[in-house]
Amino acid sequence: MKQSEINALPSYKKLLERNDAPPGSAWGLFGEADQIGTLNLLSAEARVAAAAEVHDGVAFSLDLRSDAISPSLAPTRKPLTHHIFQRNEFHRDEWLDGLFTQYGSQIDGLRHIGHPDYGFYNGHDPLLFTPGTELLGMQNFAAAPIAGRGVLIDIARYMENQGTPIDHAGGQAIPIEIVEAARKSQGAGIQPGDIVLLRFGWLDYYRRVASDEVKANLVEKQLHPGLLQSHDTVAWLWDNHISLIAADNFALECWPARPDSPFFTTDERDHHTCGAHSGIMHRSIIPLLGMPIGELWDMDRLAEACANDGRYSFLLTVAPLPIVGGVGSPSNAIAIR
Repeated sequence: MKQSEINALPSYKKLLERNDAPPGSAWGLFGEADQIGTLNLLSAEARVAAAAEVHDGVAFSLDLRSDAISPSLAPTRKPLTHHIFQRNEFHRDEWLDGLFTQYGSQIDGLRHIGHPDYGFYNGHDPLLFTPGTELLGMQNFAAAPIAGRGVLIDIARYMENQGTPIDHAGGQAIPIEIVEAARKSQGAGIQPGDIVLLRFGWLDYYRRVASDEVKANLVEKQLHPGLLQSHDTVAWLWDNHISLIAADNFALECWPARPDSPFFTTDERDHHTCGAHSGIMHRSIIPLLGMPIGELWDMDRLAEACANDGRYSFLLTVAPLPIVGGVGSPSNAIAIR
């Protein structure tokens, strides 16, 4: 998209007033057949601006090792099994079994979550979401491609400096006002098309603080800190024209959804037929806005560098696997300062 087209997009408040599409949705704004949602906001101008963010050429991988998370944080995802074979003494080849594309550092694609009332992004038919079909598949993200200006907001460091560190064990919900306060304290601006990274310090807690007993408790209770479910949060994401939002925690938002989340369906509220996904903000961000979500991105080293020199923006590339019809992918993200 051109910058002028981005500037003409309606506000989230206006999206909530839509009667030609689901309220709160961006359906049709990037085209009726659109496949990449808010990645359309990665304009040529945004990429040129991103290149100017490279000062010393130091690069940071934002991906966890394949064995970094153990046991699995989600009951439906398993660690991969790696096989190596050889045809002769001087040859090696390999294959992977059980590769869950959203096990570690990942991107949620537009096939991942639908809205219980309105369905999947742009009203696309989920019956067509079969292996090998292209509709809303990850190959579209890979072909975009994803490269732009990244901005890190270090929520964990800000809250620690305020004397109110995040309660990771309690699954604390973080309102968007705190995110904004952290951003302003850093002097970091958000420009249209930016890829915004939120550091909750969860991976640092998981790796340095959490014992095996605590990790087992995480798996059992499924209690994680993250963004508070609210329309104010979604408005912040949309009105800042963010192309992709990523975090270093389990689900970007707190998990499970808070009881007062506005994203519960009427049926869930009236009949209490709640499942694991009930009330989550993913239902608004992915299928209604068409915004990809990154989770479990490893930001600790990048955050340290940003804090040392006060620069919180950088060139960021993301290279998802071009799996035709893929639901998600390892993120393969690199920040270059």
